[in-house]
Amino acid sequence: SARGIPKYKLNLWHDGLKKHRLICGDSQSIIELKAQLQIDEWEERWAQVDMRTRQRDERDRGKRQQDERKSEAADRTEDARLELESLSGLLKATLDVDDRIDWEELKERTPFSEPCPVMGKLPEEPRSGLLPKAPTRKDAKYNPPQGILEMIFSSRRRRLQEEGDRAFEADRDAWNQKVSDIRRAHEAEKAKHANLIQEATARHERIVASWDTKKRAYLEEQDRKNAEVDAKKQAYEWSDPQAIVEYMDLVLSSSRYPDYFPQEFDIEYELSAKTAVVDYQMPSPDDLPRVKSVKYVASREAFEEQFISDAQAARLYDDVLYQVVLRTAHELFESDAISALEAVVINGYVTSIDRTTGKSVTACVLSLRAGREEFLAINLDQVDPKACFKALKGVGSSKLSGLSPIPPIMQMRREDGRFVSSYAVAGTLSGAVNLASMDWEDFEHLIREIFEKEFSSSGGEVRVTQASRDGGVDAVVFDPDPIRGGKIVIQAKRYTNTVGVGAVRDLYGTVLNEGASKGILVTTSDYGPDSYAFANGKPLVLLSGANLLHLLEKHGHSARIDIREAKQQGVA
Repeated sequence: SARGIPKYKLNLWHDGLKKHRLICGDSQSIIELKAQLQIDEWEERWAQVDMRTRQRDERDRGKRQQDERKSEAADRTEDARLELESLSGLLKATLDVDDRIDWEELKERTPFSEPCPVMGKLPEEPRSGLLPKAPTRKDAKYNPPQGILEMIFSSRRRRLQEEGDRAFEADRDAWNQKVSDIRRAHEAEKAKHANLIQEATARHERIVASWDTKKRAYLEEQDRKNAEVDAKKQAYEWSDPQAIVEYMDLVLSSSRYPDYFPQEFDIEYELSAKTAVVDYQMPSPDDLPRVKSVKYVASREAFEEQFISDAQAARLYDDVLYQVVLRTAHELFESDAISALEAVVINGYVTSIDRTTGKSVTACVLSLRAGREEFLAINLDQVDPKACFKALKGVGSSKLSGLSPIPPIMQMRREDGRFVSSYAVAGTLSGAVNLASMDWEDFEHLIREIFEKEFSSSGGEVRVTQASRDGGVDAVVFDPDPIRGGKIVIQAKRYTNTVGVGAVRDLYGTVLNEGASKGILVTTSDYGPDSYAFANGKPLVLLSGANLLHLLEKHGHSARIDIREAKQQGVA
């Protein structure tokens, strides 16, 4: 101050509270005390503000989370409603779909995806180095100025001229050498560059050739597959029974159902009667959804599902099965482009758990035979599925959800004139019997017998065909399981040499010709890599000698396979 008394000032700010205070005083300690008291008061006020903010944020966050979960519950409720609604509209969903197979759409048109390799940037041709300036005799270097003595004495003048000539010759020789070196280096660089260009070009040509080979192979495979489609189309148009079965399989496989539907079926076609028999695997009652709405309970922070009643679920299940049968008949008749069908028989099978035994059982629960003219006269858009099914003289229990088995109106035909009586062989086996040298007919009956034991648990039947030794069908399995079963052909090869890929190809052709679901090739020897490669991805099973011995052991029989011994005995 003017009287020499010290004065103190201190500025305080609190950004959160947006507060400011100027503290003045004569004593530093007093100012610091006042400042601390102010700071404590501001901090207390800020803590209260911060707590209220956090509480408000927590409430807002809880409300947002609750709103989100309520929204999720509403979405799940809508999904459940749409799911149940879609089940009620399975039949109508197919009426606007053209069920005929577009053969062209089955063809592969995808271009070869790998682009043609492009030559990379080639190195530029090397440039020649700068050539030095050539010396000339007129340069001052070789013509030094002549003084009085050189003008007087000709000898001095000649000597000076000779020295200039020698210097010029030496520089010219040096220049020639340097030019020659530069040109040789340039030629060497050019040769090196030419080699690089040649190597790069050759490498690119090899890459392009490899790419071209892959592209040709891709297009050839594409053409082969497309040719197969054309061949199937032609066979279908010529009313080949197997081609008709494959066509109907394509039609039913193209039908869109929810993911929880098994959508498994087996088809048989009788050309003379123009009738198709379809064993169709239906969903079980437990497969269908029952959720009708979802509610979020805030007090428990949990979702709560509400379900349709048992009575509603039973009615829905019955309605679904009636719709699937009518829909299947509609798809087959509508897609019949060559009038191959006068009637279809749909047998609906259901696999479920028997609550009394805990075992899986499969039963036919409804069956329908529909004539073409009668069925196509129905307006499926307006019918009640159950009433329509009954009007068509369909067979089924009053409540399909009870899964009461009924006899199908028509079953798949199993008669085959090739079948002969079989006889037991396995009982004569012992560890001393060499399967590789067994009589070939006994070997075929052994295979029939062992596979009969393998399939007996599911009610399967194995029949032996007439002994022809022509590489055809040696035995046929009829497995009633509608999912994994069907008609399975077996070929038995009592060989001492490796089974070639030709035998596997023959088996695959037999599977196609027989309309079988699977082919099994059994041999006493083994298969080559080509055989396994060909079978990969196809409905073929290759059983080697080791697999056969394991199968025999599984069913309580022992034998051995000694290829060398069999060959010594002259067995082929």
